[in-house]
Amino acid sequence: MPFSDLHRDLEGRASLGLLRQRRMLQSPQSPHISVDGKSYLSFCSNDYLGLANHPQLIAALQQGAAQYGVGAGAAHLLSGHTQAHHELEIALADFVGKPAALLFSTGYMANLGAVQALVGKDDTVFADKLNHASLNDAMQLSRAKVQRYRHNDVAQLAQLLEKTNSGRKLVITDAVFSMDGDLASLPELLALCEQHDAWLLVDDAHGFGVLGEGGRGSLSHSGIASPRILYMATLGKAAGVSGAFVAAEQVVIDTLINHAHSYVYTTATPPALANAVLASLQLIEQGEGLRAHLLSLIAQLRSGLHKLPWKLMLSTTAIQPLLIGDNRKALHLSDALRERGIWVAAIRPPTVPQGTARLRITLSAAHGAADVKRLIEALHELAR
Repeated sequence: MPFSDLHRDLEGRASLGLLRQRRMLQSPQSPHISVDGKSYLSFCSNDYLGLANHPQLIAALQQGAAQYGVGAGAAHLLSGHTQAHHELEIALADFVGKPAALLFSTGYMANLGAVQALVGKDDTVFADKLNHASLNDAMQLSRAKVQRYRHNDVAQLAQLLEKTNSGRKLVITDAVFSMDGDLASLPELLALCEQHDAWLLVDDAHGFGVLGEGGRGSLSHSGIASPRILYMATLGKAAGVSGAFVAAEQVVIDTLINHAHSYVYTTATPPALANAVLASLQLIEQGEGLRAHLLSLIAQLRSGLHKLPWKLMLSTTAIQPLLIGDNRKALHLSDALRERGIWVAAIRPPTVPQGTARLRITLSAAHGAADVKRLIEALHELAR
């Protein structure tokens, strides 16, 4: 059997400290979880507002299941598109200030579908080098020419756009970079797109619900709006449920309905999830207290960790990466925290560049100041 190559590859990854393994939760997502039968204080969830186990969302999900059943049963373009999906798309478009929106099963599928549907072999995609893997895969799938620019280097992007004189031009970027926690320079990117007649696809997976007025995301936070912007956000992080959406001009959404393979050729998400997201939008809009508390926790963490031998990377978001460097040292530190009942994930290449292994600390509005203090004290103890 041709498995020997697979075994060698996995053994090689393990020797480099790069082997990935899953751990199993036996509890709802929250700051205090049960993993493989043990209790942990968790700092590795993207549940930024603490909504994943919110009773109002649970009730909305139950009501949706009672009304629509469990599965959608078909693709949206057959018989799987329900009133719940329709109402949610209208609500999402209105929430982020765009004419129309389209639901996808995941953020990965939303990015794949949008890029593949809008550009092809005669076009060019311009991409930040630290973009999420879904954007990287999307531009390869599209068969468009690819130009990658240094992270947040707007000047280099301007040079690349200047040299491109034919075909459609699409700039794609994370709004909040998932492993560094920093922000894209969206106003500058939009200005370049306007100057060079390009689209701007913004992946706001980690900004939606957290940034901007009423949690409306990175466009609101940056104070920008334009028909050129294609906005993607996920619904399984701050929103606490599942799925994703693209919001854009109606003609763009109609194009995705007809040409985005990851939308056309897949079963619709369970309508009960759409019901839950509708309830989540209300909590997000009313969540200024949650966002203010989250900001206070971020400030507490950064103040408490600034004297450690490991560098806390520049970030004002709930993603607070502690740069360790060596893969094995990052794993060792993560394991040492776990022995103390604290769960923080070690992130290693190829997810991040070589030599930049880190602990990715993520905060939630469901954390308390005592939780953050416990993490700070544990890291100082390990540093000694």
